[in-house]
Amino acid sequence: MKRKHFKYINTLFVVIPMTLIMAFVGLMRNPGFCKKRFFKFLKAWSVMLPIAYAAAFIIM
Repeated sequence: MKRKHFKYINTLFVVIPMTLIMAFVGLMRNPGFCKKRFFKFLKAWSVMLPIAYAAAFIIM
C-alpha cells in the first residue's frame, strides 16, 4: 500500500467505529426500540460517517 493512502484508510478505521457507537447511542436515547429501528440506525449512520470523516481531516 502506498504511504499517501495510509492516512486516509487509517482515518476511516477510526471514524467508522466512532460513528457506529454514536448512531447507536443516539438511536437508543431518542426513539428507543421501535419497529424500524434498523433503518433509522442506518439513516443516522449514513449521515454521520461522511461528516465525521471530513471533520477528522479538518482537525488533523
